[in-house]
Amino acid sequence: MSTVEHSSVDRGEDKHRRRWHILVFLLPALLVYTAVMILPLVETLRLSLFNVKDGQSVFVGFGNFQVLFGDPRWAASFWNALGNNFIFFLIHMLVQNPIGVALAALLSVPKLRFGAFYRTAMFLPTLLSFVIVGFIWKLILSPIWGVSPYLLDLVGLKSMFSPWLGKPGTALIAVSLISVWQYVGIPMMLIYAAMLNIPDEVLEAAECDGVTGWSQFWKIKLPLILPSIGIISILTFVGNFNAFDLIYTVQGALAGPDGSTDILGTLLYRTFFGFQLQIGDKSMGATIATVMFLIILSGVCLYLFAIQRRMRRYQF
Repeated sequence: MSTVEHSSVDRGEDKHRRRWHILVFLLPALLVYTAVMILPLVETLRLSLFNVKDGQSVFVGFGNFQVLFGDPRWAASFWNALGNNFIFFLIHMLVQNPIGVALAALLSVPKLRFGAFYRTAMFLPTLLSFVIVGFIWKLILSPIWGVSPYLLDLVGLKSMFSPWLGKPGTALIAVSLISVWQYVGIPMMLIYAAMLNIPDEVLEAAECDGVTGWSQFWKIKLPLILPSIGIISILTFVGNFNAFDLIYTVQGALAGPDGSTDILGTLLYRTFFGFQLQIGDKSMGATIATVMFLIILSGVCLYLFAIQRRMRRYQF
């Protein structure tokens, strides 16, 4: 066998070894992901098609879904939670993400002093436990011992204070803004990183053409960071429709007052595990979880196959 043939065979064997090398390193992560994500998802989908009758698990097909959407009591609770979830998501999209983009634009100013301090301070709430955040804001907004009435009184606006967390008309907005305060650092840092990746040659060319300041942001930087904004939007969608912890901490499992802050996550919790006088129903809980999964999957597919494909891409 010639030297060339020997070398080609050696390269093929090395490539084969490298492939097994990759599989060996991927296997632990794959096993953990399967155990933690894939198997529970499959079991949830399976459980939504069964129900318990006379102590026996019986296949009912889409019967649980018919109950969820057809029974007046279940349907009222589900549509209320879904509507609140959409409001929760829209507040994040219209408040959190624009503020995150604006803060990133300010932090990307080259001559900004103490930029590292500002970035750390704005990102710090993201690192806090939702229990701490919820408890702190309940204290701040409390009409009895909170500091909000005092702070508003300092600026002559005490008459505007109201027990926002205790009124059905304002509770959901208040909780949503608390969530915005906690997580605004995530879109800020992602957009800031995207702005740092913009080549200096592009910005220098824009300055030579007289495009500076906010005009440069709107005409040059914003179009270049649109893919990052799209990723942030879909992450916000997935995170908001999986939300549970902050509302549970601030408003409890009943998501009061009168269910005004009830979202799909809290409805799922009460249905699956039960709460107070309500007995847990695993089949209906799995049905709600399946609907949540389908909603999130639909939103992600819409973004990937309809929006992202049409989004203009810039390559350098």
